Amino acid sequence: MSESASMLRIGVDVGGTNTDGVLIDIARLSDSNRGIIAHYKAPTTADISSGIEEAVRHVLYSSAVSPSDVSCVSIGTTAFINAVLEADVARLSKVAVTLIQGHIAYIDGGYEIDGREIAPIKPEQVIEQCNIVREKRLKNIVISGIFSPLDNEGKQEAAVRRVMEQELGPGVNIVCSREVGQIGMLERENASILNAAILTFAQRTIAGFQRAIRSLNLTCPLYLTQNDGTLTSAAAAARLPIRTFASGPTNSMRGAAFLAGMDGAKDNMTGEGNTAIVVDVGGTTTDVGVLMPSGFPRQAAAFIEIGGVRTNFAMADVQSIGLGGGSRVKVDGEHVSVGPESVGHYLTRDALVFGGKVLTATDIIVAGDRAELGDKNLASGVSDYVIEKAGGVMKRKLEMIIDKMKTSPDDVTLLLVGGGSIIVPDQLSGVAKIIRPPFFSVANAVGAAMAKVAGEVDTIEILQGRPIDDVIGAIKAQAIERAIRSGADPDTTRIVEVANLPVQYVTNQATRIIVKAAGDLAVQSTCEAEEVFPVSDVTLEGDAAQIDVIVPQADEAAVDIEAYKPTIASDQSWILSELDLEWIADGCGVLGTGGGGSPYPPFLVARQLVREGKMIRVIDAEDVPEDAVFVRCTFMGSPSVSNERLQGGNEIPTSIRQLLHYMRIDDFAGTISDEIGGGNGIQPMIIAAEMGKPVLDADLMGRAYPNMYQSLPGAYNIEGGLYPCAISDGIGNTVILPTASSPFSVEHILRTVTTEMGSRSGVSMAPLTRRTCQSYGILRTVSQAWRIGRAIALCRKRNTIKSIPRAILALQNGTCLFVGKIVNVHREVRKGFTWGNVTIAPLRPDEEEEIDSSQDAAASVQNPDDILTIPFQNENLYAVLSSPGKPDKLLVTVPDLITVLDSQSGGSLGTQDYRYGLRVTVIAMAGDPKWTATAEGLACGGPSAFGLNDVPFTPIAQYKEPQSVITEYA
Repeated sequence: MSESASMLRIGVDVGGTNTDGVLIDIARLSDSNRGIIAHYKAPTTADISSGIEEAVRHVLYSSAVSPSDVSCVSIGTTAFINAVLEADVARLSKVAVTLIQGHIAYIDGGYEIDGREIAPIKPEQVIEQCNIVREKRLKNIVISGIFSPLDNEGKQEAAVRRVMEQELGPGVNIVCSREVGQIGMLERENASILNAAILTFAQRTIAGFQRAIRSLNLTCPLYLTQNDGTLTSAAAAARLPIRTFASGPTNSMRGAAFLAGMDGAKDNMTGEGNTAIVVDVGGTTTDVGVLMPSGFPRQAAAFIEIGGVRTNFAMADVQSIGLGGGSRVKVDGEHVSVGPESVGHYLTRDALVFGGKVLTATDIIVAGDRAELGDKNLASGVSDYVIEKAGGVMKRKLEMIIDKMKTSPDDVTLLLVGGGSIIVPDQLSGVAKIIRPPFFSVANAVGAAMAKVAGEVDTIEILQGRPIDDVIGAIKAQAIERAIRSGADPDTTRIVEVANLPVQYVTNQATRIIVKAAGDLAVQSTCEAEEVFPVSDVTLEGDAAQIDVIVPQADEAAVDIEAYKPTIASDQSWILSELDLEWIADGCGVLGTGGGGSPYPPFLVARQLVREGKMIRVIDAEDVPEDAVFVRCTFMGSPSVSNERLQGGNEIPTSIRQLLHYMRIDDFAGTISDEIGGGNGIQPMIIAAEMGKPVLDADLMGRAYPNMYQSLPGAYNIEGGLYPCAISDGIGNTVILPTASSPFSVEHILRTVTTEMGSRSGVSMAPLTRRTCQSYGILRTVSQAWRIGRAIALCRKRNTIKSIPRAILALQNGTCLFVGKIVNVHREVRKGFTWGNVTIAPLRPDEEEEIDSSQDAAASVQNPDDILTIPFQNENLYAVLSSPGKPDKLLVTVPDLITVLDSQSGGSLGTQDYRYGLRVTVIAMAGDPKWTATAEGLACGGPSAFGLNDVPFTPIAQYKEPQSVITEYA
């Protein structure tokens, strides 16, 4: 192959309707056509490979290029993610999962957040698991270890894989979770399992890709595009197909950037680094993503769902709406709607301008003289009124989705691609300029051809006593080395992303650092890449019948939540069902007032215990003797660690047993949580199930607070309110604190011990009698959480999401403070706690989807220029309304409860979830008088407790006592 010939590349993108192909000469990128020699759209075929073969054959034929002159072929496909979304039993295999956890596990292992081993790997345990896998004839295996992404030396997951490969032989696929996802144990494990399930099908499909290009006499290497817009070899993709799941939208964004000359850290068209919005309009949907100044797509939030499963692998942040060139336009009197129904790829058959009988978005554009397509005369019957109204609907839909994807209120640059992009008007609110690059209809294939090669390091470093610049500098060098090792050209490889994320609630300055480097695919790499995935190694036909496949189980009969009644036993105890747990978890999120940690992981643990036959019982305080003793259940630590080091079940029980032994207490009556808000509201239910005890329908806070001493026993400084206490990591380490000089010392000492224990520990404060729990606690908060969750569920079922605030406020007195969208968020970490504030502005009239009476109270006091600001320290602290020409108005403060709801789902938002563009509703609820009407309560949980000495407290409303579920349904 000559030097000049090695500059030719073919890019292919397999969509649901069409398979696009392009041929690009990278030696002519400065030409007006950006080096594009040929392009073609072929119908996507059922076997995928035939469509690819047709697209590539046409670009070779039309360009008269010899196959031997092509240096590489890059393919983007949605075939793998579609197999998961469709739950196709012919394409998904059964999976064996090996867990590496230090506290409860099949085999020992795992890491602390600072890189220390929880426990070393024991080969004999691995061999024991291999025998089980062999007996069950499983071929796809996942190895998942705590904080395994920190293991850069291959001491644990990789070591386990080596033993398993030796024991099981070459006929198995073994996936290490650290190669698939990032921090977040449950989500990384889910992603790894999905990857393993799709492996056999992926290998057959990629072998088919290779067969297709070989049939055209192409001898060049084959690459696949990944979710982040970079390339991976066919062999690597066959091992980790999950990394290619979302390559379609990413290819579109990368192609748009390349065609517009904005594919680097510097915008060649404007002369400065900018964030741009990419809008890809097809026949049925419009996909919208954010292109960062690096030229790469903005990544999605930490957790994303694939087929209903939470995962955390890298994926572009893309949102879609049902609007495209084939969208149906419906006219009902004066009301005109556009989409989401569409004629799709039948546009040229069904649209009016093509002789059909369906009024589509394309007809509106042609009839309005905004495009020349088909026969305009065939749409002459469309009235000017319908053209204007339909055009306004399309414009508003586009403006709303673009605004939701923006990161600030500033006007943005918009890159417009896709075959349906003619429906986008020349001007949009919030958009500074619209760029329609050449070859926009095949931007996705262009993105595949011009994808770069990346190297990424995602790790947690302890910065205490270390200069951060030195630490990040070393990580940058690692990222560049990884990119070059993967095939990037050293001359073009550079750092494109650096993220510095301090870990909350730790005392050693643990910080998550993410660094990404990227460069062009090296010419030498394309010419000399070794074929490491031979087609002959994979059976192309008929092996679907030879593999064990997942058989979907029949769904249980859906529960009628309108008629559902909780189960109250004859002894007046409430037996929790899975539905009860789900509602309680949602209610705990609302009562968390932005903090308290996610209830989702402990909810899953509690639900699994119920599925295993364990019983979770809730009892009313009135049904328990006054001197009955209740143990307290709380987790302490960093949310970042909690997402990775999932509770094993021994942490809190161990601290309980050791504390009871120290205090010479032989037995106890049940469990109670120190805080109902957030994840700790579920903990007593887990312990109750594991230890065979009931849960008291109460807690000691009524909400969530950031410090251990901010419970009512701590606020009133009662004897035994905070100590003795015990803290355990569940793997053999327990510390008992017999006494403390002050409530603040309890927080400081336990926080320090927790950091040493890996920033995740189970705590049991001094047990309390029922009489004390009743005097220095808040009764029936489990019932209250259940009722809040039930109210949310009922509104969702009835499709009245905007009624959720009103439904919650019917349970506890308060008010709807504000309805709008987040326009700014500021965060900083001080002494391990996240401080910050969120700013919310009203929605513009054209952003309102509908009016609902549940929000009339808030809407009546809002002016278009009003701003609501909520400062927070993990939890929301107070809310201030700013109006032009008026002094700021303090609306509510702690200890009353301030909760921010997602207006579109009705669920509560944690302070970590706040981001620009979210539509939110802010409600305030009355706090218990033990907090709001006493000097002790205000000193511990009011504004002054957070250093806000100049912020006065005025109750938002009179507190309403929660109603007992047991009393109502007994």
